[in-house]
Amino acid sequence: MNIPRSSFPRIVIIGGGFAGIALAKKLRNKNVQVVLLDKHNYHTFQPLLYQVATGGLEAGSIAYPIRKVVQDYDNFYFRLAQVKEIDTETRKVTADIGDLYYDYLVIATGSKTNYFGNKEIEKNSMAMKTIPQSLNIRSLILENFEQALLTNDINERLSLMNFVIVGGGPTGVELAGALAEMKKAILPKDYPDLDVRKMEINLIQGTDKILDAMSPKASRKAEEFLSGLGVSIWKNVRVTNYDGKTVTTNSDLTFESATVIWTAGVKGAAIKG
Repeated sequence: MNIPRSSFPRIVIIGGGFAGIALAKKLRNKNVQVVLLDKHNYHTFQPLLYQVATGGLEAGSIAYPIRKVVQDYDNFYFRLAQVKEIDTETRKVTADIGDLYYDYLVIATGSKTNYFGNKEIEKNSMAMKTIPQSLNIRSLILENFEQALLTNDINERLSLMNFVIVGGGPTGVELAGALAEMKKAILPKDYPDLDVRKMEINLIQGTDKILDAMSPKASRKAEEFLSGLGVSIWKNVRVTNYDGKTVTTNSDLTFESATVIWTAGVKGAAIKG
């Protein structure tokens, strides 16, 4: 990795997210050598990914170059790398660009989408944890509306205009609201010869309230607001499968949809070792 030797202890930080960047700032110009590794050369402001997915913001608005953050830090090095494995016995990090030995290691790799072992859902649904994934969702939304204009099959058209969001946490709620705003203010102007009123936004939540981790009042207000925007909220419903066309649940409820966005949970982005 071409990291010079140092008489100071070497601290390796894996991950340039909120935690990794915050620690890097705390270690600025201390008597340590800091090496920050990340698979991207930019920091992503993840709370606004839904805005990129729905066209409210461009990707550059929520991405900031990591090198620009640390360019004035002494004895600090950034490497664009995908970490493959950690050997705690020899204190070695193995990445796609080579090996690196450390004195102290901080794993700040964040989380990734959790499909709870359902490979079919993982294969056919859309996730929204990165900027490329958000851009893919934006492209799919527009492609579906273009296709809806061309098809003469009513059922296919309705499927193309039916958006199913699985997971009523903050991400799912924000995304549902942003899609509803698109339906109200943007899509009718962009697609005047398409009956956008037939667009459906379905938010599916496995528990008895959305924003389950927040207060009952916040949950109730959010539900009222989304319902007012025309979002259909389904509570105490769990999605069991999605084959690319039909969403099946643990009840008799099914949805015909060309777009399923999975925001139903995350898990730690673990590294081998």
